[in-house]
Amino acid sequence: MTRTLWHNWADTCRITPTRIATPTSTAEVVAEVRAAAAAGSRIRMVGSGHSFTDIAATDGTLLSPAALASVRSVDLAAGRATVEAGMRLCDLNETLAAHGAALTNMGDIAVQTLAGATQTGTHGTGRASASLAAQIQQLELVLADGSVVTCSRDEDPDLFDAARAGLGAFGVVTAITMAVEPAFLLHARETPMPLGEVLERLEELRTTNDHFEFFWFPHTERTITKRNNRVPGPARPLSAFRAWLDDEFLSNSVFEVVNRMARRLPRLIPAINQISARALTAREYVDVSYRVFTSPRRVKFVEMEYAIPVEHLPDVLHDMRAVFASSRHRISFPVEVRFAPADDVWLSPGYGRESAYVAVHVYQGCPWQEYFADLEAIFTAAAGRPHWGKMHTRTLSYLDKVYPRLRDALEVRERVDPHRRFTNAYLDRVWGE
Repeated sequence: MTRTLWHNWADTCRITPTRIATPTSTAEVVAEVRAAAAAGSRIRMVGSGHSFTDIAATDGTLLSPAALASVRSVDLAAGRATVEAGMRLCDLNETLAAHGAALTNMGDIAVQTLAGATQTGTHGTGRASASLAAQIQQLELVLADGSVVTCSRDEDPDLFDAARAGLGAFGVVTAITMAVEPAFLLHARETPMPLGEVLERLEELRTTNDHFEFFWFPHTERTITKRNNRVPGPARPLSAFRAWLDDEFLSNSVFEVVNRMARRLPRLIPAINQISARALTAREYVDVSYRVFTSPRRVKFVEMEYAIPVEHLPDVLHDMRAVFASSRHRISFPVEVRFAPADDVWLSPGYGRESAYVAVHVYQGCPWQEYFADLEAIFTAAAGRPHWGKMHTRTLSYLDKVYPRLRDALEVRERVDPHRRFTNAYLDRVWGE
């Protein structure tokens, strides 16, 4: 297809690439990359469009991964599964479950493609399990010259370290070998808790639970905490009615109406948030891991997220409280706080340090620029690292200070894509080229 409008999920990025192609094999990706090189054109692979930035945009050829969506192999005994780049996480979960396998950890949304999620540094929350990219064992890439390479800790380790969360800058990812383990159950406990108590008990909550996170409702002192821990069973899933009531009706249908009302009458938001916080009551259940990790997100929003050193979280939240108290902004979406251990992925926001991920959201159609700017100043004062797929304004001069291996990654890029076949406006902004 040519000159077809493409836009992302949040409609924050709209482009009309010169060409949209849907390759069905690695060989067809090679042909597209070589054709782009012959034409002197740029080329990018998009995912599901769930990034909020223009990270996938191109003025050249846009590759859709829709037909590269198979599981090539699952070897539970070896603890690995090789998956094509375009497979959505929700589909991967079901396929792995059929083999008695599961990913160690996930984020809370599962509509992304595996390559899109890993390339942007997507993560969940966990005491000992880091980002999706940290679970990669091997990558299959099509480089700018059209060659197909595999890389791992043993095979071209520098390319592996740079490309695991590589922003699509090192090559077109066509297949990923992920670490997997036997399927397991999680005991989920979701409990309202005052923010002050969360902060007082923060060390205990995040270190004594396999997975801990909390949602803080702005303009209130109310949170919903989530504690997920592995158990042998038996499974005790939510009833179909309770799951529908909480996850579809309250968290999506009602929340959509609430946000539309808040957009029209922002002065009511503090009172609305008090009611919303009370509406989500405690619940407890045991289910297979991916059903606990993930939930539907149908209400559209714009998001910014930063990974900050975990020891700075109390100060960051204190400063955020002051922003909400100033009445400069009226925010209807909860602030989400998650945790992850240090990882060794060069371009992961969690590289080399234990991190707290603080995510802020604004309902679609509401102004977000000034709100995000005020909070970004707080996050960067704490040496925060932005999620690559979410809104931020950082450039090389800042990122070079907080990513110790960024220059090493750029040297690898110079080797594998010297003519910048895979670059775009976003990469030019964040890496200064």
